[in-house]
Amino acid sequence: MCKAKSDVYFVGAGPGAKDLITVRGRDLIEKADVIIYAGSLVNPALLEYASDSAEIYNSAKMTLDEVIDVIRRSVCDKKTVCRLHTGDPSLYGAVREQMDALDELGISYESCPGVTAAFGAAASMDLEYTLPGISQSLIMTRMAGRTDVPESESIESWAAHHASMAIYLSTGMLEELASRLIAGGYEEDTPAAIIYKATWPEEEYHYCTVSTLAETAAMHGIRKTALVLVGDVLSGRGYERSRLYDKTFSTEFRKAETPDEQ
Repeated sequence: MCKAKSDVYFVGAGPGAKDLITVRGRDLIEKADVIIYAGSLVNPALLEYASDSAEIYNSAKMTLDEVIDVIRRSVCDKKTVCRLHTGDPSLYGAVREQMDALDELGISYESCPGVTAAFGAAASMDLEYTLPGISQSLIMTRMAGRTDVPESESIESWAAHHASMAIYLSTGMLEELASRLIAGGYEEDTPAAIIYKATWPEEEYHYCTVSTLAETAAMHGIRKTALVLVGDVLSGRGYERSRLYDKTFSTEFRKAETPDEQ
């Protein structure tokens, strides 16, 4: 076991666009001696921030043991390591298992958050997921595929809430996803959208309904690397205005106007 002091950082790369990484994340890439990036999802343009001398590894071609071994050897050589994950590492990043392995080796680490795809998509599409009177919750989930999800977190159970939903890692199962959303309580004509590579240069998004998700994806040749959004907030209609800016509503910073003042 190597006890050498070093720096290991789990860094969120953001949803795709090179300039949507945090300032802290960019700085950590710049100072890293070793970068292990999720090559199947992270925009390789982010590696342009790396120094010319940085060692770069693509974790898409590596096992967990191989990733940990690179980190361990780098720590022994007193090198700074940046483990670069897509979006935010805390969401579908498989970081806990890496952290546990480093804990067993006595290697310390820190995390740097990133912008997840759901928020990149909202920015591209000018969406608000929490419209008063429509939805005040955003459910971020995925379909069960090669990796299971707990039975209590089925698509049907989440659909029953009629909240806004951002569904990851499910593009290859859209027909099943639609049927399960409808079985859970969404109407067939509930607004939906599919967003391919949110914020990347090749980004595209298409509005549809729950029942036409699969048809829409097929029409545009979208088979992977996409996010599905569902909920009435996508229509942008029928919501109530926020009380926060209502002139009849008092806050800590502003007194409500009286009828005589209006």
